[in-house]
Amino acid sequence: MKLLKLIPDNTNIHFLRWQWPFFISNLLAMAASIVLLFTHGLNLGVDFVGGQMIRVTFEQSASAPVGKLRDSVESLGFGEPVIQTFGKPNEVSVRMKLPEGAEDNPKLADGMARKITAKVRQDFADARVDGVDSVSGKVSGELFHTGMLALGLAMVFISIYIWIRFEWQFAAGALFALVQDILLTVGMFSLTQMEFDLNIVAALLTLLGYSLNDKIVVYDRIRENMKKHRRMPMNELLDLSVNETLSRTVATSLSVLIMLVALLFLGPDVIFGFTAAITLGIFIGTYSSIFMSAPILIWLGVKSDSFVKTESEIDRQERLARQGGAQP
Repeated sequence: MKLLKLIPDNTNIHFLRWQWPFFISNLLAMAASIVLLFTHGLNLGVDFVGGQMIRVTFEQSASAPVGKLRDSVESLGFGEPVIQTFGKPNEVSVRMKLPEGAEDNPKLADGMARKITAKVRQDFADARVDGVDSVSGKVSGELFHTGMLALGLAMVFISIYIWIRFEWQFAAGALFALVQDILLTVGMFSLTQMEFDLNIVAALLTLLGYSLNDKIVVYDRIRENMKKHRRMPMNELLDLSVNETLSRTVATSLSVLIMLVALLFLGPDVIFGFTAAITLGIFIGTYSSIFMSAPILIWLGVKSDSFVKTESEIDRQERLARQGGAQP
C-alpha cells in the first residue's frame, strides 16, 4: 500500500514567478497593520495598562446589555468603565482604572471591586461574575516594557544566529520575514480589538521560534543546492529548494493548524486570544517561508556561486598536478 503524500515527489511549482505580486501585497498588508496600530491601537489588557478587570457572563441573555451595564457601573462614581465583549456575545470584560491611592492602599481597589460586582449582581439577575484581575500601574508598565524587550531581543539574537549559521543575506531575509509574521499578527489584534496581554506576547515568542525553524529548513536546503548546482540559474535553484522542502513545511504546519483550529472553536475562552495569535501566525509564517524567504535572497544579490570559494593559482596548480595534468 502506498503511503499518503500531501505533496508529490515530482512537484515543481514556480514560486519565484509570482515574487513581485506577493511582495507588493505583503508590503501593503504590513503598511495597513502599521496604520491600524497608530489609528486603532491595541486593546491592552490589565497586564499592560493597570487597573481592574471584571469578567461577567449574562447566562440567560443572547448578548450582553453593554449600555445598561455601563450606566450601572458608572453610577457608583468610580469613573467611566471600559466594557468590551470577548468570546461569546454574552460575555464582557469591565475594565476600571484603580482609585487614587490604590498603589499605597490595596484595600481601596478591593473595595471598588466588591462594590462593582455587588452592583452588577443587583441590577442583572442573570449576571455571573467569572473573575476579578487587578494590576498596579507600576507593575503593568514594567510588564509591558519587559514583554516588548523580550520580543526585540529574540529577533536580534535570531538574526545573529542565522548570520553565524549562514551568511548575512540569509539573516536579513529571515529577519524581514519574521518582522512580517509579527507585524501582521499584531495588526490582526488591532483590527479585531481582541485583548492584547502577556499571553499574546508568549504566543508571539512561540511564533518566532516556529517560524524561524521553518525558514532555517528552507535556507539549509538552498545552501546545499548552491553547492550541488553551481551553474543553475538562481531562480530555478530557489524554486527547486522550496519544492524539495514543501512537503515537510505543509505537513508540519497542517498538523499544528488542525490542533489549533480545534482549540480555537472548542477550547476555553480564556486562551482564545493566545490560540488565535498562534493560528494566524503559523499560517502567515508558512506563507512567508514559501513565498518570501527565498526571493529576498535574489533582491540582496545572492547568486548560485556567491559563496563558492575562489580557487587561487597555487590551489589550481596543485589540483592539476594531482590529476596528472600539471601545466606551467
